[in-house]
Amino acid sequence: MNDTTVQRLYLMQVGSMPDYDIPIVCYLVQTTDGRNILIDTGLPQHLPEDTADFRNGQDVVQQLARIGLTPPDIDTVISTHYDIDHAGRHAAFPNARYVVQRAHHEDAATNPRFAPLRDQWDQPTGRLDLVDGDTTLLPGLDLIETSGHVTGHQSVLLHLPQIGPVLLTVDAVPFAAGFTPDPPQGSLPDGDRALPGLHKLLAITGREQVQLVIFGHDQAQWATLKQLPGHYS
Repeated sequence: MNDTTVQRLYLMQVGSMPDYDIPIVCYLVQTTDGRNILIDTGLPQHLPEDTADFRNGQDVVQQLARIGLTPPDIDTVISTHYDIDHAGRHAAFPNARYVVQRAHHEDAATNPRFAPLRDQWDQPTGRLDLVDGDTTLLPGLDLIETSGHVTGHQSVLLHLPQIGPVLLTVDAVPFAAGFTPDPPQGSLPDGDRALPGLHKLLAITGREQVQLVIFGHDQAQWATLKQLPGHYS
């Protein structure tokens, strides 16, 4: 494990909210020792009737197949949180361990917000790695606790060999317009609840000299980014 470092990052758009021009995305991290680490899994294969705003695209399993990966090849799923557009295919990966903030997993157990997707995120205890707060998962991959959007939400900081530090804000800061100490009205959908996470990520960006910040649902930015089969390294 000590010799394992992050090697490359793939970005995947797996669906959308077309009425709001919002992409639904997942990420794949590959390491120098051949591990495949998936960050979120996108929308479920079959959308519930009450999720008419969402549209499925090429799902995460289909996307991974484009670079020769099958579900058993995924070693780890980092779950940023259990919302329907982030945890919809969790159960598709038979060999994966699931890394999630303990506070989030415990809240989800009784929170009706996450009940419709319970068959995906409620994995056997032996396959769960519950973490508490900021955690270095392996050299070059840090989980950043950013509660606000939900209890126990986590963002991800990567250190790529060529680019350097890359920050995935996920839903802590879904749009670039909100990534400022005093965000404009409406640019941070979760309002004041999201401010502590925002300020934490801004501080990390300065301290770590982050070279690329990727926002969770920013269509304008997403159109400018390399997407699978392209990658960042």
